[in-house]
Amino acid sequence: MSQISDKDIHDIVVRVVNQTLGLSSSTSAINAPVPSATLSTQSPVAPEKKTVAIGSDHGGVDLKNILVKELTDSGYDVIDCGTNTKEAVDYPDIALAVARLVSEGKAWRGVIIDGAGIGSCMAANKVPGIRAALCYDHSTAVNSREHNDANVLTLGAGLIGVNLAKQILSTWLSAEFGGGRHAKRVDKIMAIEKTFLKDGKVS
Repeated sequence: MSQISDKDIHDIVVRVVNQTLGLSSSTSAINAPVPSATLSTQSPVAPEKKTVAIGSDHGGVDLKNILVKELTDSGYDVIDCGTNTKEAVDYPDIALAVARLVSEGKAWRGVIIDGAGIGSCMAANKVPGIRAALCYDHSTAVNSREHNDANVLTLGAGLIGVNLAKQILSTWLSAEFGGGRHAKRVDKIMAIEKTFLKDGKVS
């Protein structure tokens, strides 16, 4: 029994695909050049110079500085809420500064970085109108935006590397809120907040 060579298999596949798509033998879907536009790796430029507030404690200052450059290079206006040294600071203070700018409409989105991202997320979510999400991969970045309409991102500098942090940030900034059934659920999240507020103050 003779064996079929790799070339024979390739030729058979090409012939079947071409017949299925109605292409001639000289116009093959296989081996066709990929349009250069699909290979672009450029970061999306922020429309209308949207403002992003960003801050970190001493444990996240190095990553914050890298992401500040990433944001400005992508066309965003940036409000840097500190810290800018390795001297110890308290992450709730930074989280409040970033979250307040988003809550008051002075920033479109906020980014907060500490060692694990957990404490900053807790602190930011105490500010009315804030939906902060701790993201650690592509899926959580997409989900927090599409399902929860998160307006503040928190990152753990001690848990993720620089490249992953850049990917998460880019994904989170570009992902759109899905609306629909998710809108009803986000409204319920905000309704919980309102039950504990009276005239803008905790009752």
